[in-house]
Amino acid sequence: MTTSNKPLPLPGGIRSRIIPGINGLDMHVLEAGFETGDSTRLGSSADQPRRPLLLLLHGFPELAYSWRKVMLPLAAAGYHVVAPDQRGYGRTRACGAAADAPWEIPYDTDLRPFALPNLVRDALGLVWALGHTKTHAVIGHDFGSPVAAWCAVIRPDVFQRVVMMSSPFAGTPPAPLPTMPPAQPAAPLAPVNVAAVLDELARLPRPRKHYQWYYSTPEANPDMQHCPQGLHAFMRAYYHVKSADWKANQPHRLAAWSASEMARLPAYYMMDLHQGMAETVAPEMPSAAAVAGCTWLPDHELAVYAAEYTRTGYQGGLQWYRCGTTGQFTSSLQTWAGRTIDIPALYIAGKSDWGVYQKPGDFETMQTTSCTRFAGAHLVEGAGHWVQQEQPEQTVALLLDFLRGAA
Repeated sequence: MTTSNKPLPLPGGIRSRIIPGINGLDMHVLEAGFETGDSTRLGSSADQPRRPLLLLLHGFPELAYSWRKVMLPLAAAGYHVVAPDQRGYGRTRACGAAADAPWEIPYDTDLRPFALPNLVRDALGLVWALGHTKTHAVIGHDFGSPVAAWCAVIRPDVFQRVVMMSSPFAGTPPAPLPTMPPAQPAAPLAPVNVAAVLDELARLPRPRKHYQWYYSTPEANPDMQHCPQGLHAFMRAYYHVKSADWKANQPHRLAAWSASEMARLPAYYMMDLHQGMAETVAPEMPSAAAVAGCTWLPDHELAVYAAEYTRTGYQGGLQWYRCGTTGQFTSSLQTWAGRTIDIPALYIAGKSDWGVYQKPGDFETMQTTSCTRFAGAHLVEGAGHWVQQEQPEQTVALLLDFLRGAA
């Protein structure tokens, strides 16, 4: 792995800094809305932040940089806007690690720090380190969405509103009552026998595998970081194929969590059995003309992601998937069995985003059961999975309407 501490190419008004000592992390954050009149000195009781805090949590394979297009408009609306590189990502590192060295995260390291309750603790520690006692909202995209949802479940006194983007929240695990059948090992991901479905997928005429279980293998990180086409080209194809630019993205509801239904998902979700992710997306690499015309992710911006993941690899983010697929943290999540999200909640995704429907039933359950003060689900035209990057103006408009209107 290479090392680098080059300044990030950020728009004026967004700053980058390291905040030390947060739940065992020296956390890298991007920050807007920190101008005169707001606290910039951590732990200063005499100079408390006056702007309400918005905490933005990215997903995979992204970074705090993923929020660059929405941070300044939200700050201009009067908010203190903070986006961290989450645990295992980017320039966040273990406490005391050298600033110019990547955080080495072996595949077989202890998974407990990457489990959802500890990711909530990371977010909570950052809020306090910034001098806030609460957030106006926590906003999560992709894998940041379940982290935001669990922030709302575990500490609704601190996280006063929640926005989930792309990944719907189907609720907390059911209580293991004596009259109920035993939970399957992977119950947090689907209320079915997931192992049986995975086996059925592998036996289809076109054998398939679920991307989350691929991401949980030792091969996933080297397959992507050291792929034949090069990491920059891999990330270009990956971002392209999950965006609205890839016209084959025509998402719709699936009838059930079954092999025949799940096989309807694109290959970047239901992968060919013997291919890695870099192989899967390579045939969809956009042309040079398409890359030049990609205004939502020009090549110089993609280069930021490529440089960071070349330096760090993907294993830090992949550990999050392993926490789900192993099922070893189901019992700890049952601490909050039966709890709902009782603060105002909003959902935003791209209309061309298969993430809305990748887990059958979750989109509907979020709106009817898991959130008691649900303010609406918005599917944004002209956006795929990367909604805050593909359509930042529409995303900001929806966020501000919710942030100003939710009681």
